[in-house]
Amino acid sequence: MSKYVLAIDQGTTSSRAVLFDQNYQNCAQAQQEFTQHFPQSGWVEHDAEEIWRSVVTTCREALLKANANASDIAAIGITNQRETTVIWDRKSGKPIHNAIVWQDRRTADFCDNLKSNGAEPDTTAKTGLLLDPYFSGTKIAWILDHVEGARTKAEAGDLAFGTIDSFLLWRLTDGQVHATDATNASRTMLYNINNGAWDSDLLSTLNIPRSLLPDVYDCAADFGVTELSLFGGAIPILGIAGDQHAATVGQACFDAGMMKSTYGTGCFAMLNTGSELVRSKNQMLTTIAYQFDGKPTYALEGSIFNAGTAVQWLRDGLGVIDNAKQTGSMADAANVTQDVYMVPAFTGLGAPYWDAQARGAIFGLTRGTGPNELARAALEAVCYQTRDLLEAMQADWAGASERQTVLRVDGGMVASDWTMQFLCDMLAAPVDRPMALETTALGAAYLGGMKAGFYPEPASFSKAWELERRFEAKMDEHERQRKYEGWQDAVKRTLSHK
Repeated sequence: MSKYVLAIDQGTTSSRAVLFDQNYQNCAQAQQEFTQHFPQSGWVEHDAEEIWRSVVTTCREALLKANANASDIAAIGITNQRETTVIWDRKSGKPIHNAIVWQDRRTADFCDNLKSNGAEPDTTAKTGLLLDPYFSGTKIAWILDHVEGARTKAEAGDLAFGTIDSFLLWRLTDGQVHATDATNASRTMLYNINNGAWDSDLLSTLNIPRSLLPDVYDCAADFGVTELSLFGGAIPILGIAGDQHAATVGQACFDAGMMKSTYGTGCFAMLNTGSELVRSKNQMLTTIAYQFDGKPTYALEGSIFNAGTAVQWLRDGLGVIDNAKQTGSMADAANVTQDVYMVPAFTGLGAPYWDAQARGAIFGLTRGTGPNELARAALEAVCYQTRDLLEAMQADWAGASERQTVLRVDGGMVASDWTMQFLCDMLAAPVDRPMALETTALGAAYLGGMKAGFYPEPASFSKAWELERRFEAKMDEHERQRKYEGWQDAVKRTLSHK
């Protein structure tokens, strides 16, 4: 009898492996950070080989901690940082360039040129996305155009593209499987979410050969088995979803109208719209929330590029904190008469502004401003940005305004009671924090476990979701609006006005 499902949670700053038992309990885990590379302003890269090593190491460590072997594992589920782009040689399996990370903005001018040539309406109609450097498509084109010999090799069918899940799958199966799932495919800017297929017109626009692309499966599907020597036996890989989609599953947001927001490196809010593909008028993204049995469930998504990175900057850039946990108590101790606003546009602004050229700024500084006020501004910025997203989604979809929104939250920042209270004050809506904060890894585990028959169908999984605490709004409406208007003014001053 299998005892566990192994979740591989490959994130932007670290890789984790988590073993979940049949009761969805985290029984063992291992985590390893890896190097962030910043070759130029606005450029962000990862070494895909280092990521691969970190994944293998953490999986082995988690198995060792649980005294488990391959035969104890019912399935592997993979979740990954989305949009991050790897191109590798099919024969050697070696990447031809560092992975270009989702935060990277090097293709901003390319995107602007495509927009000026009228390419965005067709792109949005087919993919639900905007023409932005965030997505994989223009990153692929950049690598093909800037790595010597890459385009020739790609056209000869000698190269493979993948988001991180595809690259890991290729390596885990020793090059036997080149595939991805519908959620990751939907973030490439090459996948038509209306008919569930790679789009030849979009490939032509970006001059990308079809032979580069992986096959696309459901989120719960047979993705092959691990090569024997990796973990001492073959383990079936039965689930894949991009990190925000896995978190949506892990939060059991299976009904239309349910919403989750993940607070990690960035912040990503996803509103389930069911079988209805809602087209945004407010620069939200339309995406595939998850796909079972060939049927996609759609969502509106708002992506904030910098959330936890603002706190990391306080630690690593300014040195005013030693660790992220300090920020809550510092924010609580801040001078309430100071209105300090931090707009953390380190790599541009995401939804609903989509300004790749914007850069971070702080407003309202006085001689009395110190580390406490900066900590408060960093945490408040995440909450203001979430309100930006929620209001845009409510304007886009009538279904959102027909019911009171309850936001289910996860990610590292939600452990802060101060931040969660300010968040629900700013939204004037309840915020639910679950017992299991590792919902991204849990979602990946559930996908693999459901396919393996280790876990039940979604309705039963939903009943197992447990609330740790509900936060209720306390701030009066005047103060709420005053503070939010200050945020809106700060953003206006930050925009590049390009």
